[in-house]
Order: sequence, then C-alpha cells, then structure tokens
Amino acid sequence: MSRNKLTHTALGIELVRKLAGEGLRVFTAAQARRFAPAVGLSEGYFRQALHHLANSGWLVRLRKGLYALSSTTPGVTAAHEFEIAMSLVSPAAISHWSAMHYHGLTEQAPRKVFVLTTRGSRVPRAKRAKAGREEGGCRVGEAVYRFIQVDPTGFFGTESIWVGDARVTITDPERTLLDGLMKPQYCGDFAEVLHAFEARGDRLDLKRIIEYALKLDAATVKRLGWVLEKQGVGPVRLRPLAKVPVKGYRRLDPTGPRKGPCHRRWMIQENLPGFIGHSLGAGRKVTT
Repeated sequence: MSRNKLTHTALGIELVRKLAGEGLRVFTAAQARRFAPAVGLSEGYFRQALHHLANSGWLVRLRKGLYALSSTTPGVTAAHEFEIAMSLVSPAAISHWSAMHYHGLTEQAPRKVFVLTTRGSRVPRAKRAKAGREEGGCRVGEAVYRFIQVDPTGFFGTESIWVGDARVTITDPERTLLDGLMKPQYCGDFAEVLHAFEARGDRLDLKRIIEYALKLDAATVKRLGWVLEKQGVGPVRLRPLAKVPVKGYRRLDPTGPRKGPCHRRWMIQENLPGFIGHSLGAGRKVTT
C-alpha cells in the first residue's frame, strides 16, 4: 500500500472512531462527510476513504450511500440488525417471526429479520429463489431481511423499544399475533402461530386485538374469533367479530389445503386436522 493510501486509510479509521463517538452506528455518506474535516480528511479523498474502509471491513455497505459500523471495529458497538432495518426502509417495524421471538411468543429464532412496511416504499431488492418458489430475503451486511408490504392504512399496532443503545419500532404482541393469522408463512407456520396465542395467555389484551382485527380483512376477523373461542373467551366479548359479514368459508390456515370440517359460526374451514383437538385454553380463564 502506498504511503498516500496508508495516510488516508488511517484518517478514515479516525473518521470511524469519530462517528462511533457520536453514536452514529448507521449513517449516510452525507452524515459522515460533516465529520471528515475534523479528522483531517479532505473532500477529494472522502469517498475513497469510505470505499477503502468498506473493503477493509471497518464499515459495512448497506446500500448506496448508507453504511454501518462493522462488528470487527475495535472498541465499537456494532449496529443491531433491528437498528439497521430502521434505516433500510421507511416506515419500518420489526414484525412477524422476529417480533414473535422478541415478545417471547416462540422459542424458534428466525434466520431472517422480518420487517413490516408500506406499499410504495422503496425496499432493497430481494433475491428470488428457484422459479415458482417464495421470494427470498435480501442480504444486507451479515443479515437477511424480509420486507412485508401492506397498505398504509394497515401499518398500525406498533411500539418503540430499546435494543442496546438504539430505539427501534416493533409490532406489539397483539398486532404480531394478527400478522401470524394473515401470513403464517412468515411466522414459522400456522401451528406456531396458535402456540404463540397460548404463550400470550392471560397477557393478551382482548380489547386491543379485537379493535385491531376490525381494521383488517374479514378472514382475519373470523380466524381470530375461532382462536379466541377455543381459548374460552365468551360470546359477549366476541360479538363484534361475529357480526362482521363474510361470503363463503375461509381457511383457518391460509397456506393450507382447502379441506376439513367447516365451522358455521365463524365460517372457518378447519384445515389443521392434527391440531383441531388441541386445547388453546391453557392458562386463560374463561370469560363471558
């Protein structure tokens, strides 16, 4: 390496330390540029420095113009996967299987980071698996992200949490469970979603989850009514769900086959034959 390159690489490392000191674990090139003069890095070598730092492992390039501090940087706390997700798309909320695991609703740790956002948002392009199969996630740095897009009116039911030193947005437990009823393939499978309802037990906010469901589609409403009834929730509490009109029977597991007995009250086709007899009422008091 030339003397000149060594000099500017050293200055780039000072820039990394400066950014870390300012708490910028995820940052844009524009943000980094503001600190370049403070470490003696000229405008002419600024972009070269970022390039060398990324190639040397000091920085992780997330996308064009967006970087994160590397976990290999000495004395620096690397950005958490959830923190990075907040910078990849806006709006963003950690969701589905990732949120289930965070809230203690499943013991299975997902291999991807699931992120809820809105249709029309610019998301990193995901790689498609084999033809005809589900679209895969997008690798950004060391993690794989899966973005699930909904209508803007469907982006609700979130809360702010601290992950290390970063504040991130995540779907709350009730919204997370409803996401499982709608898209169980992003939460392990439908049986795992039913186990998540069991895990929530008496901590489930019935008023909140019913209010949330009424903002979503009729199939989700009916699935929720079926699940809550199995958990021992009384008909009075479930009346708002029962009143929602629906045309035709909807599958309990939207990813499963269209077969199995039909539950007339909830207009649900019980297509989980191995799970129908299982009790969902563990730990919940029967309510009216």
